[in-house]
Amino acid sequence: MIRKFDDLKQLDSEVAQLFVKVAQEAIAKTGRFTVALTGGSSPIGLYRLLATPPYRAQVQWEQVYVFWGDERWVPLDDERSNARMASETLLAHVPIPKAQVFPMWADGISPEEFAREYEQSLRDHLHPAGCFDLVLLGMGADGHTASWFPNTGVLHEYDKWVAAYYLNAQDMYRITLTVPLINRAANVAVVAFGANKADALYEVLQGARNFEQYPAQLLDTDDARVTWFVDDAAAGRL
Repeated sequence: MIRKFDDLKQLDSEVAQLFVKVAQEAIAKTGRFTVALTGGSSPIGLYRLLATPPYRAQVQWEQVYVFWGDERWVPLDDERSNARMASETLLAHVPIPKAQVFPMWADGISPEEFAREYEQSLRDHLHPAGCFDLVLLGMGADGHTASWFPNTGVLHEYDKWVAAYYLNAQDMYRITLTVPLINRAANVAVVAFGANKADALYEVLQGARNFEQYPAQLLDTDDARVTWFVDDAAAGRL
């Protein structure tokens, strides 16, 4: 499903409403809401909105379990950290128990070992089938989502739930949820805005199949569980 907006505030509002709706339904049904947050610039407005009335009051934050879709392997106080951004814009402003927040970082451990431990945390807290209630994603101008970057081996990882790998183009390790885990989520919301995303968005949604070049094609884009929230600029070629 594709939803287009001419106003970023309205886009953020619609995603916030989805977040609240899914959280309320999940908590009513199972007593908890499991969500994977995203990084980059796309969710900043959304996170700030969720931390303010009326959205803040509509979620039982004590029942929320927060994970991340991907992360740069950097300490939590690093300005590049997705977890730091989410904390500053949302998590520090809502009453989520610290034990229910699972950033993708730990000191004194290798990225590969951490990925194994993070997968175990997911197995301990997700629904038995390994299903998030909601996964939030962005998309880069190169067509990547999560840490599924073009022409990387992680695009073919179907055994692990979480993978760590060295991204040569960025000279750093990345931690990411894998394709099968994200595609099992009950709801996936992808936020993409700006004219610099237009070519990639077209290729991902309407172009020839080439997930090595446009990894976001690996999302179940024809599935009703996946909603693309885009602005008119990003949707310029659709």
